[in-house]
Amino acid sequence: MYKLILVDDEEDVREGVSQEIDWHGYGFEVLAKAENGKEALDLVERLRPDVVVTDIKMPFMDGLQLAEAVRRQFPATRIIILTGFDEFEYAQKAVKLHIDEYVLKPFSAVELIDVLIKVKNRMDEEAAHRENNQLLRESYRKSLPVLREVFLSSLLTRQLPREDILAKATEYGVQLLGSEYLVSIMCLDQKKKDEQQILLFAVKNIAEEQVQLGHYAGIVFLHNDLVVLLLRKEADDQERLEHQMQMIAEEIRRTVEKYLSVTVTVGVGTVIRDVTQLPYSYEDAGLALDYKGILGNNRLIFIDDVEKQPRESVRFDERKEHELVRCIKMGTLPELHAVVDELFSDVAEGNVSIHDYRIYLLEIMTTILKTAQRAELDMDQMFGAQSHLLAEITSFNSVQEAQNRVKDICEKIMRSITSGRHHTYKRLVDQAIEYTHRHYQSPDISIHKVCADLHISPGYFSSIFKRETKTTFVTYLLQLRMEKAKELLRTTDLKTFEIAEQVGYTDANYFSFCFRKHVGQSAKEYRNNSGKVE
Repeated sequence: MYKLILVDDEEDVREGVSQEIDWHGYGFEVLAKAENGKEALDLVERLRPDVVVTDIKMPFMDGLQLAEAVRRQFPATRIIILTGFDEFEYAQKAVKLHIDEYVLKPFSAVELIDVLIKVKNRMDEEAAHRENNQLLRESYRKSLPVLREVFLSSLLTRQLPREDILAKATEYGVQLLGSEYLVSIMCLDQKKKDEQQILLFAVKNIAEEQVQLGHYAGIVFLHNDLVVLLLRKEADDQERLEHQMQMIAEEIRRTVEKYLSVTVTVGVGTVIRDVTQLPYSYEDAGLALDYKGILGNNRLIFIDDVEKQPRESVRFDERKEHELVRCIKMGTLPELHAVVDELFSDVAEGNVSIHDYRIYLLEIMTTILKTAQRAELDMDQMFGAQSHLLAEITSFNSVQEAQNRVKDICEKIMRSITSGRHHTYKRLVDQAIEYTHRHYQSPDISIHKVCADLHISPGYFSSIFKRETKTTFVTYLLQLRMEKAKELLRTTDLKTFEIAEQVGYTDANYFSFCFRKHVGQSAKEYRNNSGKVE
């Protein structure tokens, strides 16, 4: 059902058209009727109709001005113009690019129905085109290689949840199930800008051929001008993953040098046992590649050969940090508890040294305190001036005690941020109302002017204004102006046109129209009923 607004300054036309046509039968719902362009524009902004049927000649704002405003703000809205023969040529020239259909006055219900059906059919066709599953599938199929490359690259740069990784892998036809994983990266030793991309694709093709020939469980793709080889160990595979990488990477290196007359250096990361930890292996492969400055080009470099220090068993990575910060700022209490529990489950499951454990706790606490600092919270007021949260990491007697304390700190910060956000909303709305009271007499006051003064976006402002006041800004401004006008009518001898100017209307007739519609009587009637004589 398409939503429609009917606009005409003649009441008999509005009522006649609305009653003579079986709107629902033709797939339309008349949301509202307006008798001038200004009123119609307010309705369009509030109701967001699919179609506007409007006359041209109307007071306060004509149909062409309305069409221009609607097309500028809501380009998807369809516009049907009602016009007389003497206006038709002018209408065609003025709004040729903006109008969907014309109906010449005088018109019958049948003629308007024919036009409505045309517009509806076009909207139906466009909707069907958007929803055509076959077209979408074809478009998706063509985009699949690009989406696959983007997904594989994301595995190296972001630690995604395991469920999301496996779901995406299935969707893109990527096999990622394995007991172990190892990442290597191949870098061209000679940087020929004009040939670099061609050579990278050639190296990628050679690597893919070697994976297929050796029946390895591997994936090859491009990322940041590097060729990435991801090997995984399947459940029934007895051969060590490092040995597999040694064999295939060395064969790729020799083949590239033989057939492309260029050399590559290969950096090999560490073996990891969880697909979510691929960024660690990739990072280590990059560290290994850095050693070519010492060891030379055209070789394989394993990070475990050049850096023998023990690896950390727990890491506070980007994903964990992001989830913790998100929950503190915008999550629910159960979500926060789940995130903290996951952080400490990594500690409980791993063989963690006390040194690594304290560093891990320090990273968690630092993230929490940074979140509080960015929210401009008074930590002394929340936890006491003598509290030293970072120092607490050395005083916990158990992991459970540390876990409970972290939850307690996060909960207090979460509540304080939520409270502060509500205060911020109220402060912004109060400032907007104050600005409106100071400037309602200005004809050009608008939501954009208010937002410019508050330095916020109109979309954000509209949502919080309606949430706090239960009304829109446009409605609030109208109500304020009408209340001020009633006050002036009761307490002064000003003429109606003078009162109109005092409350922000340049057109006294439009003020009178709005006043009658809002108050239910004319300005003169209101004054007389209030005991004032004009």
